[in-house]
Amino acid sequence: MGLNKPLLFELSDTKPGPKNLITDVAGITVGHKTVVTDRLRTGVTVINPCPDNIFREKMPAAAHVINGFGKSTGLIQVNELGTIETPLVLTNTLSVGTASMALVKRMLAENPEIGLSTGSVNPIIMECNDSSINHIRDLGVTEDDVNDAFAAAATDFAEGGVGGGTGMRCYELKGGIGSASRQVEIDGKTFTMGALVMSNFGLSADLNIYGHAIGKKFLDNKDSKEKGSIITVIATDIPFNSRQLKRIAKRSGIGITRSGSFSGNGSGEITLAFSTANRVSHFPDHELSTIQAITDDKIDRYFRITVDIVHEAILSSLTHAQTTPDRDGKPMLCLKDALLHLGDDKEAVQLVADLGL
Repeated sequence: MGLNKPLLFELSDTKPGPKNLITDVAGITVGHKTVVTDRLRTGVTVINPCPDNIFREKMPAAAHVINGFGKSTGLIQVNELGTIETPLVLTNTLSVGTASMALVKRMLAENPEIGLSTGSVNPIIMECNDSSINHIRDLGVTEDDVNDAFAAAATDFAEGGVGGGTGMRCYELKGGIGSASRQVEIDGKTFTMGALVMSNFGLSADLNIYGHAIGKKFLDNKDSKEKGSIITVIATDIPFNSRQLKRIAKRSGIGITRSGSFSGNGSGEITLAFSTANRVSHFPDHELSTIQAITDDKIDRYFRITVDIVHEAILSSLTHAQTTPDRDGKPMLCLKDALLHLGDDKEAVQLVADLGL
């Protein structure tokens, strides 16, 4: 999916993958469980990095904290050991514990050696606070919801206010899940980089789309403090090592700020990047290992792609979201409705056309 129309002013000259989703990276699937009742608007999104056992064959990874107002789990070990060994679960802030327990139980069932003949497991749960729309104190996410999200995992998945993005807002509009991808030729072979975001950040006055400071015209939104978050996951089948993935994760911040954000004090902005290449065995046969990696002198184009896909994923989360009631029953407008409310405003009309709304 991604945007309905090609991203204007692309930084890179690479083209999207077939789906323009993070699942264009071979082996990755994404699943949602959306939880909506009279009081709940929340959910779970899972990213399954591979169809086989990731605990036994780990993946190179790195995490980067742009602003640390967040409660994600598992990132300390990721940065220390340079790998991920579980799928990733995205949900709301107060459901981190529930999601962690569900993921741990899943890993224990798949790996009977955990806690016996080998060590423990490092579950990765990433979160944003959806309390503007969801009655978060109700603790509405269950372990069954996490399992349902895994059961729904596929290469095609919805964007916008679904799964973990159900209760999220972005630039004081309806936000949620967004994704994008790019493909690149390396030594005659095609490789893919993809991003998925859970967008819940930004003040409306700061929203900038294609150079239009359109957010300043959304006068109904008047928060004075930036208090949201954004979770970014970058995946690729390019053989980067964990040090290079750390450098790539850092560039996600440029894609975020391109849409107008300044990474405010209250914003939890956390990125995790991983590669499906260079698998790391939990039970290695040899003490020495050999890995491939991109030459650092050639890494700039991948930095450019990172900025591109993160920026597009954020815009995609906004363009696919639908207007929904907030916690008090007032409408949380989506980007399309906010633009249409501006009537014949020239900038608004142009953006509706440019974004294919």
